[in-house]
Amino acid sequence: MVDPTGDSLGSWHARRIVRNMFPLLVVLCTIVLWAGITLEDADALLDQYGLLAVMVPTMVGMGGNLGAIMSSRLSTRIHLGTTEFDARDRVFWANVAAVLGLAATIFTALAVGAWLLGHLIGAPMALSTLLTISLGSGMAVAAIAVVLSVAATYGSYRLGIDPDDTTIPIVTNVVDVFGMFIFLGVSASVLGF
Repeated sequence: MVDPTGDSLGSWHARRIVRNMFPLLVVLCTIVLWAGITLEDADALLDQYGLLAVMVPTMVGMGGNLGAIMSSRLSTRIHLGTTEFDARDRVFWANVAAVLGLAATIFTALAVGAWLLGHLIGAPMALSTLLTISLGSGMAVAAIAVVLSVAATYGSYRLGIDPDDTTIPIVTNVVDVFGMFIFLGVSASVLGF
């Protein structure tokens, strides 16, 4: 597959990869640092509801993983020449449905696991509360992951940059940050904190 500038998207040149990735990684490190500072500000909520602190790593990590899955599938289709970025593309919508279905499964399992852990350690929360928090924030994060995956893949392709080099770092970092903010926001809202 050839990018708009005439270079092969599949060509591998270390200098080109470093030139494209270094500024991007600096920006992404700054974003993740900002997220870490924000997480520190949520100490009161996480101290009062310890199960939420247990859920944060899975919630944040899975959001980025879902975005990476979608980005990888789109990037592979670009390299195979089987995608057109057309809203009528049935394979694209099947991938979106698969990612959202996986998200629903994972975030339901997260809520049930946290509920069981809460009973084991003597700090139970209602299963309905945990499901509302986990599914509400998880599905919102999954939707953001899908949109950002499409935007990052299409943008990389249009700029003549191999999407394999850029999409996963962009999507995982940005979705991780949004995932944390959404999770904390939904948790505070549901718990009236």
